[in-house]
Amino acid sequence: MIGNDWDNELSVIWNSPGFKKFMDIINNEYNTKIIYPPKEDIFAALKNTSYKDVKVVIVGQDPYHGEGEAMGLSFSVHDGIKLPPSLKNIYKELEDDLGIKPVASGDLTKWTKQGVLLLNATLTVIKDTPNSHSKLGWDKFTDYVIKKINAKDEPVVFILWGNFARSKKVFITNPKHLVIESAHPSPFSARNGFFGSKPFSKTNNFLIKNNIKPIDWDLSK
Repeated sequence: MIGNDWDNELSVIWNSPGFKKFMDIINNEYNTKIIYPPKEDIFAALKNTSYKDVKVVIVGQDPYHGEGEAMGLSFSVHDGIKLPPSLKNIYKELEDDLGIKPVASGDLTKWTKQGVLLLNATLTVIKDTPNSHSKLGWDKFTDYVIKKINAKDEPVVFILWGNFARSKKVFITNPKHLVIESAHPSPFSARNGFFGSKPFSKTNNFLIKNNIKPIDWDLSK
């Protein structure tokens, strides 16, 4: 399914009759409606960041629902797509936190190649209909992914923005890990605790403290 060590970690899921039935439902959605991201990008987050390489997890709710936006990575859009408001605010906080100037591109792939898992809790969405697949059952799959990462011996940073992401904290029980939580970067809530939360420097300070290479958050290089 994925093509890296996630296949072994998730073998119980892949081989379960329930997941096969679930994917039949998802495939039917793609056959009958306009669904994002493209089917080949549903598991892009896991394909880009192998299990052994996960250092940081940024949890999103569900994919962007506008045409051409969703690429299977939470908060990320393809190069050339207008920056969504939440991502603009993420860039503002990055500049305030680490002095890194915002870039024009919203493609966060560079982060994923350094061990940042950009995981949406729901992996698909109907065009122009936010949260339209949130009740289909993706949460069972992505909650399992979070539990698997929680079981890692190596320290991991979990970044939870907003109430939905923070609800996943219940699965993060390993004392080796760090949970950074705040308001969501959405324009509706960013001033209620997201701005000034300094998640990027907190993440790198924790990684350095644990002798783990920090993340180069600068997307301009």
